[in-house]
Amino acid sequence: MLFHKRITDIIRQRKSIRSYTDQPIEKEKEASLNAFLSENTTGPFGTKSRFILIAATAQDKESLKGLITYGMIKNPAGFVVGAVENKPHNLEDFGYLMEKIILKATDLGLGTCWLGGTFNTGGFAQKIALQPNEVLPAVTPVGHAVTKLSIMDSVIRTSAGANNRKPWSSLFYKDDNPLAIEQAGRYATPLEMVRLAPSANNFQPWRIIMEPKSNLFHFYIKRVPGLKQLSFMKSDLQRVDIGIAMCHFALTAEEEGLQGIWRVNDPRSGGMAKKLEYIATWVANH
Repeated sequence: MLFHKRITDIIRQRKSIRSYTDQPIEKEKEASLNAFLSENTTGPFGTKSRFILIAATAQDKESLKGLITYGMIKNPAGFVVGAVENKPHNLEDFGYLMEKIILKATDLGLGTCWLGGTFNTGGFAQKIALQPNEVLPAVTPVGHAVTKLSIMDSVIRTSAGANNRKPWSSLFYKDDNPLAIEQAGRYATPLEMVRLAPSANNFQPWRIIMEPKSNLFHFYIKRVPGLKQLSFMKSDLQRVDIGIAMCHFALTAEEEGLQGIWRVNDPRSGGMAKKLEYIATWVANH
């Protein structure tokens, strides 16, 4: 059994935790998380990743310098660090797998927080023995969350819009028209879990166009102009974000008894799709 609770409950429960208690991770939870890391190695596009759980040290925290999040993560018990092969679709696969790990940690009662940028040098890269053909797009602290948000945590959540999500009409479409919840049918819940997914700066770059007659769901990125050029975002975090969205969609679809597979088959549609960057298609088994 992958999770102990319903994936929809875990997704709704998950939030970014920046402040942690002194309590270490329990041995059974650490063992469960490590077992999950060792099994969670291949994304939907087939790229290989590897993940390790490490204890937090001063050297690891030094690797956070240069990120806007530096200094805002307090007292984590450890970090999950992941490396992925430098191949096409690697960042989407990494986002997919890392989000599964974050949801697993949430299921175990542990807090996490996506930290994306570049960690190809420094303590984290050394801990995982980063290879020349690999990149390290993100890490997450892991530990027990403090019971009450600090003023700084509240300010960060508010400034990042963490509690705000775009409406359906901005994210999901049928052809060039907004997709109504009723039109999504049994896929309404997987799409809602995509809507609730985390993303860098809460930009929510995913756009999904549904072909109702064939039960195809085309996943696209709506680029935020200039984001890839920001100096602290050496990795293309919007590609990581689309992997997170795909993870939420697939896990929820499975829980809802909806079978399907991922395919890369650009429909090359006109209209709004021409302004988006195609990534993948969920092909539902009727």
